[in-house]
Amino acid sequence: MAERMSDELNRRNSAFDNKLRPTDFGAFVGQRKVRDRLMLAVEAAKERGEPLDHVLFSGPPGLGKTTLSYILGEAMGVRVKTTSGPVITKPGDLAGLLTSLEPGDIVFIDEIHRMAKTVEEYLYSAMEDYAIDIMIDQGPNARSVRLELPRFTLVGATTRIGLIAAPLRARFGLVNRLDYYEPDDLAEIIRRSAGKLGVDVDDDGALEIARRSRGTPRIANNLLRRVRDYAQVKAGNFITGEVARQSLGLLEIDPHGLDDMDRRILETICVKFGGGPVGLSTIAVSVGEEADTVEEAYEPFLIMGGYMERTPKGRVATELAYSRLGIKQASPTQGRLL
Repeated sequence: MAERMSDELNRRNSAFDNKLRPTDFGAFVGQRKVRDRLMLAVEAAKERGEPLDHVLFSGPPGLGKTTLSYILGEAMGVRVKTTSGPVITKPGDLAGLLTSLEPGDIVFIDEIHRMAKTVEEYLYSAMEDYAIDIMIDQGPNARSVRLELPRFTLVGATTRIGLIAAPLRARFGLVNRLDYYEPDDLAEIIRRSAGKLGVDVDDDGALEIARRSRGTPRIANNLLRRVRDYAQVKAGNFITGEVARQSLGLLEIDPHGLDDMDRRILETICVKFGGGPVGLSTIAVSVGEEADTVEEAYEPFLIMGGYMERTPKGRVATELAYSRLGIKQASPTQGRLL
């Protein structure tokens, strides 16, 4: 039952994201340098009549890696086939995907760093030579069959580029890192999304949501959905700055974008462990969350915002963290790794 509910929730969230996702470069807000490089590459490839070079996107979740992949397909006038690294478990899975392509098609692999190493090695020849060698049978009857592939474009997305093997990373002609968004860009995204959702929002309302969105468009759109519910019931379907503040206050998201889990992490370091240093696994156990989730979903924002630091001995809270929590900073203690 729980698994079915989770699948349904993911399906609804995906449909919501697709509804708000821009379909061309003109509608894509932010990441200007990346967008300009991609537009130039698309124009050059189309003039030569060639497929686009392989593209790798890296950066935190929710910044537009998947959206840009679909925009590339639209700009090139080709299909985009989507999969993810953990799904491709055997070389046969990869062969089935690649042999079904038409010339110029784009294959988008999300979380490409999680692909099995045995499968990853087959990508090397596929990306360079547009061919793949598959072993048939086993033992004395084993033989290699070479499958020729149409010229295609591989677009990979990763939140942890350091986990991608150097030989694979070197085969991408265009490597782009996506960075967190400024509040003004997020406010523009929120205004566009509000128009698609049929809710009115003024500039103060859009900026208030943007400031609390942790520099991430996906979070901005999710917060907009929650504020829309509040505005529909309480404010005549119109989002002002005050409506946004009241709605986000109910969600326990403060004006700096810190949510309940952020504060629990900071309180663990500041209060329970005297400001640190404290190990990641200890923090995860204290807040009841997986260590990978803490490291990938929460720490980047807390570090970027200046609330905590990573040190060789563990995580350490900053003076700003104490200030935001409204507690007195602990006296310096001997560092310990827990």
